[in-house]
Amino acid sequence: MTELSRAFDNVADAYDAARPRYPDGMYDALSEISGVTLSGARVVDVGAGTGILTRGLQDRGARVLAIDPGAEMLTRLRSRSPRSEGTAAALRADGNALPLHGDVADLVVYGQSWHWLDPVASIAEARRVLRPGGAIAGCWNFTDARQSGWLAEYENRLARECPGYWGQALEEWTVPPMATAFDLAEERWVPWTRMIGIEDFLLDLRSHSYMAVLPGEAADELVGRRRAELAAAFPEGLLAVPMHTYLAVGR
Repeated sequence: MTELSRAFDNVADAYDAARPRYPDGMYDALSEISGVTLSGARVVDVGAGTGILTRGLQDRGARVLAIDPGAEMLTRLRSRSPRSEGTAAALRADGNALPLHGDVADLVVYGQSWHWLDPVASIAEARRVLRPGGAIAGCWNFTDARQSGWLAEYENRLARECPGYWGQALEEWTVPPMATAFDLAEERWVPWTRMIGIEDFLLDLRSHSYMAVLPGEAADELVGRRRAELAAAFPEGLLAVPMHTYLAVGR
């Protein structure tokens, strides 16, 4: 197991409980751009984690094979994801070397995961397992600090206090360059709003890689400071978080 997958395994419960789901508009855009009808499609979900994207695809009738290197992440996925007829079991494997035959999938998807893989090897593997006419897609949920002063300040404080922070408060931050991996790709942004309580919002924070690698005491102190700030600004305990989901699709 890599250090990265071990770090995510350590926060598997927080990841499953508090990471945002994908909006309906993302699934609609995925089907529109790829030309693949999700109902009945065979989909390989690479870096599936605890199954957030897997379950969203299954809810729309897709037959999903979930792949992830983290044992604890897959344990949550298996306990939460329905096993319908024709749906393969989750596999613990590396997205740079998929343990699959060629020409088996209509879609290969990466939810919050492609940026952790080798950009050349991963796409080559995805192309290998795709059927003719298939597509490759990556999607990422991001908060949209441009729409909210409190959220921009929250991100700025994280950038100052968390050494490994990677996010929109940094000038060099950008979306993962998945679209550049294809000769022809289409990109789409889907805006939405997430209503979430402060404690779940902070649980989501703990699930990010830059938090997962912090020593426990340091992470607790940082979360404590954010809790006090948010509670003072939002005494009712509920946040309306502007979000936007980035989708890149290559045929």
